[in-house]
Amino acid sequence: MYAGGFYPYETLEEYWAYWSRYIFVNRYQDPPKPVYDNLLKLAEGKDYFVLTTNVDHCFQKAGFEKNRLFYTQGDYGLWQCSGPCRPQTYDNEEAVRQMVSEQREMKIPKERIPYCPHCGRPMTMNLRADDTFVQDQGWYEAAERYQNFLEERQGKRLLLLELGVGMNTPGMIKYPFWRLTAQNPRAFYVCLNQNRAFIPQEIADRALFLEQDAGQVLEALL
Repeated sequence: MYAGGFYPYETLEEYWAYWSRYIFVNRYQDPPKPVYDNLLKLAEGKDYFVLTTNVDHCFQKAGFEKNRLFYTQGDYGLWQCSGPCRPQTYDNEEAVRQMVSEQREMKIPKERIPYCPHCGRPMTMNLRADDTFVQDQGWYEAAERYQNFLEERQGKRLLLLELGVGMNTPGMIKYPFWRLTAQNPRAFYVCLNQNRAFIPQEIADRALFLEQDAGQVLEALL
């Protein structure tokens, strides 16, 4: 699915036929496995915050508190102007469901193509891919809540639990978690990854890596 998002579709009707199905499956349907539900059970009653580069809102759908979530890379449920002409995003659920139900022969009706209500440019996904990514007011409010969470817990016991983070954007979660662990002698870092679990030597005495399936590990913890 991810690779299909980069295909050079010949028309916007075809482009949005693909993307509407993509959004519908990943944003508006429930995950096929109980991984997020199990993680929530482990987090309930604890002082937690979720920093994620995922854009499917599975944390929120599972019941994590909205004000304890920071989606750094965007949201499949939001569109933005392709310009962009302003730092504004738009909910897309109703439009996406219409596209999915009305598309025929891998195309949506021409009148369903979304355009910016301000400048008339075609809409695009609110996903961080280049310098046109829109960080709207909600993004900045979530970023501030996350920063406040970290500042208020400096020098306190803190578990930095990294789940399935690869090397595509390590600067968002992995490297900051290493730095936070190094700076706080009461912090402990856990890297859980099926293929790329490792820790730097500088924090090895306060870290653990598990090269296993996250779903299986969370079930075992429960």
